[in-house]
Amino acid sequence: MFEKRGREKVMAFVMAGGEGSRLRPLTTGRCKPAVPFGSRYRIVDFVLSNLVNSNIRSIYLLVQYKPQSLIEHIRKAWTISALFSDQFVTVVPPQMTKENALFGGTADAVYQSLNLMDRHRPDLVAVFGADHIYRMDVRQMVRFHCESQADATVAALPVPLDQASGFGVIETGADGCIRGFQEKPANPRPMPSDPRRAYASMGNYLFNADFLRAVLEDAHQRGETDFGQHVLPRLTDTNRIFAYDFATNEVPGAKPYEERGYWRDVGTLDAYFEAHQDVLGLEPRFDAFNPQWPIYSSHYQGPTARVVQGNLDNVLLGAATIVHGAQVRNSILRREVVVEPGAVIEDCVIMDYARIGAGAKLRHAIIDRHNVIAPGAQIGYDLARDREAGYHITEGGMVVVPLGDVRYFSRGENRIGGGYSE
Repeated sequence: MFEKRGREKVMAFVMAGGEGSRLRPLTTGRCKPAVPFGSRYRIVDFVLSNLVNSNIRSIYLLVQYKPQSLIEHIRKAWTISALFSDQFVTVVPPQMTKENALFGGTADAVYQSLNLMDRHRPDLVAVFGADHIYRMDVRQMVRFHCESQADATVAALPVPLDQASGFGVIETGADGCIRGFQEKPANPRPMPSDPRRAYASMGNYLFNADFLRAVLEDAHQRGETDFGQHVLPRLTDTNRIFAYDFATNEVPGAKPYEERGYWRDVGTLDAYFEAHQDVLGLEPRFDAFNPQWPIYSSHYQGPTARVVQGNLDNVLLGAATIVHGAQVRNSILRREVVVEPGAVIEDCVIMDYARIGAGAKLRHAIIDRHNVIAPGAQIGYDLARDREAGYHITEGGMVVVPLGDVRYFSRGENRIGGGYSE
């Protein structure tokens, strides 16, 4: 056990290779971490911002499924420092060894990348997912890990007992030491301190570096590929594996009205839309405005949004968006969206470079980037007709229009290639 309290050198692996099949068609041409969120972000921006704000700035992003959109975003948005060699966000694809062509799971992905640890010689290694919307001061988890003299620590979210069966559940003792894992159990075991709630695994892990290397070498020999399913459950009887209570995490600058311990797994289209509702309103459950803990993203150079007449109620507008004589309610319009006169938009997410034609009516819809909605069109009013048009309908009745022609931009005279680069 090392003794560097407060001075631990931490390196991070971010798991960004997820296919996100339940988010299709939004993930038809991009991986889940690259899916846009809110008025200007991508899902991956949240975990990267948490790490950077926590002064963890040696970050390897492990990619696999349709990564090009994500790679372009990282290249444009996440150049941390050219002066310091230990401050970077670097994209790492599968190493294509003879044994493994692709990452077989989270543990296998890190195993294939063990050589990267040799370069930096960290004390601790964070292995975090890139699929969630949340804020977290990771250094508080590091402090807990060191004080517990843990070999590994798993971030745990307290959830109501009647909802816990949808998660991987962690069973702990009163000291937080993990005794076992349950994968989506019918009868989840409650927290020792609260019989009404259970610990759900957030898929975020912290390891002592030497321990991680030894564990992965052993797991490789055993054919184990995933931390949550294989590696960690086997180690609970022989090693000090602890659960870190995410509800105790205090993020600087959080508002009193925000939901404490906010964390959303946007694994389905309906959950994705509901998370967008959480950022709307005067006092949202998750407020993107926090100068003490900013969410970083692309350096967009376009102008501010513009409203020329219209009726807007509870709306987020991305940069360079134009609303002209339209009605927009309870919706998010990302960058360079154009809404023409007479259009009505309600409970929608309209992504970048889309144009909503005059008199069009949209409700309960997600419109992916580079789309043109024809004047007078109606989406979300007749689901059978929307399905016939080739749109995806979620279980909750949301209509999803897939990615349009990527050459199309909503502003400019010819509208082909006429937008600002992110």
